[in-house]
Amino acid sequence: MLSRVADSLYWLSRYLERAEHTARLVDVYMNRSLDLPDDSDARRWNILVDSLNARPAQSEAPQARPDLHALIFDDSKHASVAFCIERARENARQVREQISSEMWEQLNQLFLYVKTTETDEMWRTQPHQFFKAVKEGSQLFQGITDSTMNHAEGWDFIQVGRFIERACAVSKLLDVHYGALSNPANESGSLFDHVDWICVLKSCTAFEPFCKVYACDFNPRSIAEFLLLSQEFPHSVRFSIEMVQKGLGDIADSAKVRRSGRATRLAGKLLATLSFSQIDEVIARGLNYYLADVQIECGKIHTAFYDTYISYPIDSTKLRLVGE
Repeated sequence: MLSRVADSLYWLSRYLERAEHTARLVDVYMNRSLDLPDDSDARRWNILVDSLNARPAQSEAPQARPDLHALIFDDSKHASVAFCIERARENARQVREQISSEMWEQLNQLFLYVKTTETDEMWRTQPHQFFKAVKEGSQLFQGITDSTMNHAEGWDFIQVGRFIERACAVSKLLDVHYGALSNPANESGSLFDHVDWICVLKSCTAFEPFCKVYACDFNPRSIAEFLLLSQEFPHSVRFSIEMVQKGLGDIADSAKVRRSGRATRLAGKLLATLSFSQIDEVIARGLNYYLADVQIECGKIHTAFYDTYISYPIDSTKLRLVGE
């Protein structure tokens, strides 16, 4: 597969996963903020911004006033819903011949919906319906992709993009919230923090799956264990990395590219670490340090993947033969 095509399929999937993640987090935040005083709302707004890596580069200071409209519709913000869906559509347009008509129609429909909603009354009166439409639109695209696209090399690139983005997003979310909500100086142990941890689960569509495993034991340890180490929940970091490793292995088998094993080995190493980790040992070591290492390893996997399949150097021997 051409590196240009692989690049577009990979980023199409990453951007759409990011749009869904942002929509879910902002939706949960807006519902939570209805019951909060202004000072507590400002603190949670900054947690949200940090979770999405959406703080303006020119100002690292906490923001006192939420700017939800910019986080959803600002085309210059890399984490905004509008930006991500527009970039996903543009990448899909560049590889229109590689994806199914149903995939293109669904993504185009979602793009047009977000564009028309920006100036629509519904955003001001029924924001929950907007977020629901974005989440369902992204999930429908994933289902259509699995149902209408050949599960070959192109599909594997989409899978790798989706799950590497998910692993990065969930680990960052857990990292920021655990550091903020577990700090004794931040109202730890109050009813607000108990509900906040439930909101963390809802931000990952994990509330009901968590309750089936842990009943109603909403403590930071159990939530961290579920979102980080669960081998069955599709939004856990471990599950995501397992899917990344599987996708990279399938791509390596079909592409037969030299050096293709580096990304697979890095993913396998991270998966082994997650598989054999115990949450008590992780917390004793420091959950934030552990999650920081996970994010670093995800970055290494992305770099190795890119170096192998996207921005690989031209083989000078082959170039010489072509010239001859």
